[in-house]
Amino acid sequence: MPDLVSGSSAAPARPRGADELKFRDPARARELAGAIGHMVAQIGRTPVTVMHVCGSHEQAIAKFGLRQTFPEGLDVIMGPGCPVCVTDLPEVDEAVVLAEDGVRVVTYGDMLRVPGTARSLAEVQSMGGQVDVVYSAAQAVEIARDTTAPVVFFASGFETTAVATAAILVDDPPPNFFVLSAHKYIPPVMEIVAEMPETRIEGFLAAGHAATITGWGIFERFVDRHHIPVVVAGFEPLDILAGLAQLVELIRDGRPAVVNTFPRCVTREGNRIAQQQLWRVFRTTGGNWRGIAHVPNGNLRLRDEFARFDARRQFRVDLKRLWSQAPAALTQRCICGDIMAGISSPEKCALFGKECVPDAPVGACMVSSEGTCRIWHQYGGHPKL
Repeated sequence: MPDLVSGSSAAPARPRGADELKFRDPARARELAGAIGHMVAQIGRTPVTVMHVCGSHEQAIAKFGLRQTFPEGLDVIMGPGCPVCVTDLPEVDEAVVLAEDGVRVVTYGDMLRVPGTARSLAEVQSMGGQVDVVYSAAQAVEIARDTTAPVVFFASGFETTAVATAAILVDDPPPNFFVLSAHKYIPPVMEIVAEMPETRIEGFLAAGHAATITGWGIFERFVDRHHIPVVVAGFEPLDILAGLAQLVELIRDGRPAVVNTFPRCVTREGNRIAQQQLWRVFRTTGGNWRGIAHVPNGNLRLRDEFARFDARRQFRVDLKRLWSQAPAALTQRCICGDIMAGISSPEKCALFGKECVPDAPVGACMVSSEGTCRIWHQYGGHPKL
């Protein structure tokens, strides 16, 4: 393949007179798209199916109309890359019960409307519960410093936001600050998807921001076990096209390997200081990801050394009182789990764009700005232009 990814591997500092580094160059995009189409044709079968596991990738693909540049023989599907969407019902219920019991709960905006068994945090807020939106873990700590009442940070996200939560916990937060962790860890769920009997995935496009923390070397064992290539990619249009070109090339050549097409941010080792903080504070444990499966080592929970900040250990959270309140009948028809596992898509859901819309979501995939259903509703899904 010609050197089409050079734009994403340039050094941060460029010498005087050098060409400007661009990631939204239409000519280069057409060149990359042409290379992808040529290699898919060389593979000689359709569809060639690859998965990305990042809501930010799906946002960029939809926003910039990249699917219209993909050859018909290439199927790029979104997997479980939205942490809000995979937050399980009991995790939401824990935050709901705390807020109903008068505890102040702070969380990221997307988490407010994620459905629990009986209600969401937004509904508790509308009934007078103390539920606030924060934009960072540090802001959650500042809220706690301004009061003596307990403040629970309902923390969600993958490795990137888990590192921020870890950083505040090692920095001596006030004694009235607690964390209810719903953080998730991506590598184990890739194992689940790869092992699903119905899986069609021939390669993975990995998220560049998470790999900035973990390093791209973390995927080497996965590739060795499953013989499926992994390419780490950034989030600009050319980043994604270059990553897909590299991934299709690996599939064409039958070469399972890890390739980093985001070297301006990602190294093999990753951010070791961030990793040290992450694993100092958190341990992995098994748990359910909403609609998918039990994911061994897929949840991040606080270690015993940080038990004094662990809301699950410091508060009595009685979930049983919600069990008699069955979820709405519409939720039984929601197929978010199949969508996140990559075995279905939003337009195959009878609720999509009808009973389930951003203003009145039924499933978690319609809530978050990184959810597949929300993105497809906003940008038009799979239009044929």
